[in-house]
Amino acid sequence: MTNTVGLPKLSTAPHVTTRIQRADPESIERLGTFSAATIHEAQGRRGAVASRIKPIDPGMSFVGSAFTVVCAPRDNLMLQVAIHFAQAGDVLIVSAGELADAGTFGGVLGNACKAKGIAALVTDSGVRDTRELRELGLPVFSGSISIRGTVKETLGHINQAVVLGGELIRPGDVVKGDVDGVVVVRREEVDDVIALSADRDAKEEELVELYKQGRTTIDLCNLHDVLRAKGITTDLDDIDPYQGLGTR
Repeated sequence: MTNTVGLPKLSTAPHVTTRIQRADPESIERLGTFSAATIHEAQGRRGAVASRIKPIDPGMSFVGSAFTVVCAPRDNLMLQVAIHFAQAGDVLIVSAGELADAGTFGGVLGNACKAKGIAALVTDSGVRDTRELRELGLPVFSGSISIRGTVKETLGHINQAVVLGGELIRPGDVVKGDVDGVVVVRREEVDDVIALSADRDAKEEELVELYKQGRTTIDLCNLHDVLRAKGITTDLDDIDPYQGLGTR
């Protein structure tokens, strides 16, 4: 057996990188209490993955650290390698060329993920065996559902930054997914985004209560001047100086 201890470092990134920085587990859990939409809005409308990537079941949700993998289209070799190296709580982020007509992930690999405690899988390609995956309870978010088989031929990179659904995702970034979609939070910004999300939820709860008390959207959103500046007209202009919009 060849002794590899002490070999010089590679001059380029290896195919597989295992040592990545992850956010604090308690912070990840706290972030997961907020919806993907709230997180997206709270962090300045950033981080939203393309809307076509959705859960295979609307009841699925997850939060965890991004464990990224690049697969060639219709080839899941590196996904199998990623499952081997991923840790419990990781979210497999599979960039596979956005090929819809490919079942890159299914029930067998789903069981492998579940056994390791992997939190979820997100791919821009297709998945299959969706009934089995739903019964398994593993959150799976994909760009499509396809029965077309894949091969195991092409090497790619694990835990390098990838672009998935138009969003840059780095290893260790925190990813949240629910029925509305998937959002990415930079690892170093997690605690700030938690605070911003909590503030946004509190403000929205206050708005809901005010609506129940009879306040209006134009009033609470301060739209009077905006609408008039844009030249809005109503059929009440001739009888109401406030055009039915009410006073500020």
